[in-house]
Amino acid sequence: MTSVLETHTPASATEPAAQTDPGRIAFWEDAARRLTWERGWDAAHTWIPADPEAGEPPVIRWFEGGTLNAAVNCADRHVDAGHGDKVALHFEGEPGDRVTVTYADLARRVAQAANALLALGVGKGDRVVIYLPVLVETVVITLACARIGAVHSLVFGGFSAEALRFRVEDTGAKLLVTTDGQYRRGTSVPVKDNADAAVRGGAAGGDNAVEHVLVIRRTGSEIAWTPGRDVWWHELVEAQPEEHEAEAFDAETPLFIMYTSGTTGKPKGLVHTTGGYLTQASWSHEYLFANPDPALRDADVHWCTADLAWVTAHTYEIYGPLSNGVTQVIFEGTPNTPHPGRHFEIIQRHGVTSYYTAPTLVRSLMGWFPDGVPAEYDFSSVRVCGTVGEAVNPEAWRWLRSTVGRGEAPMVDTWWQSETGATVLSPRQTATTFKPGCATTALPGLATAIVDDAGTPVAPGVQGNIVVTATGPAMARTVWGNPERYLDSYWRKYAAQGWFLAGDGAKYDADGDTWILGRTDDVLNVSGHRLSTIEIESALVSHPAVVEAGVCPVADTVTGHAAAAFVVVNPDAAAALETDLATALRAHVAQEIGPVAKPREIVVVPDVPKTRSGKIMRRLLTQLFEGTPLGDTTSLQNEPCIAEIAQVLAAR
Repeated sequence: MTSVLETHTPASATEPAAQTDPGRIAFWEDAARRLTWERGWDAAHTWIPADPEAGEPPVIRWFEGGTLNAAVNCADRHVDAGHGDKVALHFEGEPGDRVTVTYADLARRVAQAANALLALGVGKGDRVVIYLPVLVETVVITLACARIGAVHSLVFGGFSAEALRFRVEDTGAKLLVTTDGQYRRGTSVPVKDNADAAVRGGAAGGDNAVEHVLVIRRTGSEIAWTPGRDVWWHELVEAQPEEHEAEAFDAETPLFIMYTSGTTGKPKGLVHTTGGYLTQASWSHEYLFANPDPALRDADVHWCTADLAWVTAHTYEIYGPLSNGVTQVIFEGTPNTPHPGRHFEIIQRHGVTSYYTAPTLVRSLMGWFPDGVPAEYDFSSVRVCGTVGEAVNPEAWRWLRSTVGRGEAPMVDTWWQSETGATVLSPRQTATTFKPGCATTALPGLATAIVDDAGTPVAPGVQGNIVVTATGPAMARTVWGNPERYLDSYWRKYAAQGWFLAGDGAKYDADGDTWILGRTDDVLNVSGHRLSTIEIESALVSHPAVVEAGVCPVADTVTGHAAAAFVVVNPDAAAALETDLATALRAHVAQEIGPVAKPREIVVVPDVPKTRSGKIMRRLLTQLFEGTPLGDTTSLQNEPCIAEIAQVLAAR
C-alpha cells in the first residue's frame, strides 16, 4: 500500500477519485488506530464536493461516530501505560529559568486547568482565546480546553491589541487567558494593557462575549485589575482538584480556530476538528521526526522552535509530539537573548535529536555567526533537521545541515499550510540524497499536483499552481463564520476536480520532485519572463553581504514588473565590497540566475515584514514601495518594521 500512496507524478492530477481512494482512506484508518478511542468510528471518511453555483464548500468528515479526547491522548494515556515519569517538556524561560514537566505532572496540571475552566463557566463549544508566550501554562491551558471540549484559539503574545480584539470578537470568546507581562529580548514587557484594550468592557459592558480574563503572573509587572472579571491563575487553577473525569467527543468536534492572514481582507479563522487533525498530527510527527528504529525512540528529544500560537507548534510542538509520548523542548525567548548562541546551548543541554525551525531563523543565525559557529557547541545529539514556513534558501539549507546537522543529518524541508493542518510535502528521513530547498514529494496518504489555470499538469521546469488532489484528515473544515470565504479562497477554482488550491506557485524538476516558489501573487513577470521572488531572494542571501532579503514586484512601464529587493545587510561584509552594494548585488543575481532577474531597486532596511510562520509579507513591501494603502498587518511578528521601512523609502 505504501508504495502506491507515495507515488507522485504530474499525471496524478488526472485522477478524479483521489479524495475517495479506498487505499488512502484505509491508510488513514490505520494511522487513527495509533490513538486511544473510546468508541470506534462508523464512517471513515465523507467527501461531498463543493457546489460553487450554490455557494457551498466541500463537506469533509473523518472518523464520524468515533469518540476520543485529545488531551487524554496527549497525557493521561502515557501515564496509564506506565510512562508517567518520562519528561514531557523541558521549559527554558528567556531569563534563564527552567522547568522540567513529566507526563504525570502534565496530566495533573491539565486536570486542574480543566476544573478551573469549568468553574469559570466554560464548557463544550465555548471559545477560549489564549494570548500567551511559550510557557508550560500555554500548553496546559490548550490541552485543558481540548479536555472539556472548548475551542481554543491561540494568539501570538506579541500581537497588538487590535489584532487580539479582532480574534476575541470574531470567535465570540467567553474567556481570555493572558499574562501580567512577557519577557522579550531581555526586558519585561507589560501585555495586560493590550488584553484590557482588546476586551474593553467585555460581556458585562456589551463589547464582546468575554466574561473573564485569566491572568498568569509571569513577570510581576504592575497591572490594572477589573474585579469580578479578572482572575489570577495561581489563585484559581492551582487550587483546583488534581483529578478530572474526561469526556470523549465526536471526531468532528471543533478543536481549535487558527487565524491566517490573507493577501486581502481580514484574517481567516480556520476550523480544525479533533479526530482527523490529531490522527494526522500524531502520525506525521512520528514519520518525520521519530528515530526510524522504534527501539531507539525513547531517546528522542524534539524541538520545534515555533511560537505556540502558530499552526506548526500546534501540530509539531503540542499535539503531535505529546500524543506520541515524546520528550521535547519549549523555549520562551528570542534566539539571540542574551546572546546569539542561545539555541545552541539549549540543543547541547537537552540533547536535542530533532531540530525543526524556520528559514528566517537560519538566515539570522548565518548573519550572527559569519565566521562560523564556535567549536564549543556540541551538536552530536542532532539526528534530523527540518525547516518550515517558506521554501528554505539553498544557502541557508547548506548552512543548517553543515553546522547543526554536522553535514550528515537528514533534512526534512516541509511544505504545508495552516489550512492543511499537517505536512503535505517533505523529503524522507531515510532518503539517501537531498536537494537543498526541495520539498520533493507528498507524504503517504496525500497527493499533490502542479497545474495551470485550466487544471492541466505542467511540464518540468514550468511554474504552475500547486494543488492538493487528496487532502488528509487534518484539513481545515471551514472558515469560522464564513463558509463562503472557505469556498472562494480554496475550492472554487478547481471545484470540478475536487482539488484544494494552496495559493503557492511550484514547479517540477526533471525527477518529478516539487519545488515551492512562493505565493502565486508574488510572481514577477519581467518582459514576459515569470520569475519567483524566492529564487531571487535565495540568490541575494547567498551573497556574503546579505543576511535577509525580501523581493517584491513593482510596476514598470517598460517591462510590466520590476523586482525591488529589500535587504538586511552584514555591515562588515558590505563595507568590504570593492563596488557599491547595489551594483554588487545586481551583478551577483545576474550571475546566479540571469540578467533578467536583476533587481531594479535595492533598498537597505533594518528588517523585512514577516508573519509568525516566518513568511515574508511581500505584498506589504510592494504597497510600501508604491505608496498604496497597506493591507492587513495584524499577523506580523515584527509590525514596527513597517514604519522603519517607510522612513527608509521616504529618505530615498
